[in-house]
Amino acid sequence: MTINALFKALSDENRRKILDLLRNGDLTAGDIANHFEMSKPGVSQHLSVLKNAELVYSIKKGQYVYYSLNSTVFQDVLKWILQFNSNSKGEDL
Repeated sequence: MTINALFKALSDENRRKILDLLRNGDLTAGDIANHFEMSKPGVSQHLSVLKNAELVYSIKKGQYVYYSLNSTVFQDVLKWILQFNSNSKGEDL
């Protein structure tokens, strides 16, 4: 995962909505597409960006591919963000 790929993935509202959907559990690409007014290839492209950023991973079960959140990346990002708070000297910006 690169920070640039992560922020690129998070910069799009549709991708953030996909992440919100996956908070409730694994979904297929078709299940995800049902929540959007875009083509299935469009949803697939968003999922590809999320996978490249390692925010989601996919598991093939039978003929379906299920997408899941990769919570490890969120934990790593949170640690990265929190380091800025611990490095501050209490000075106002």
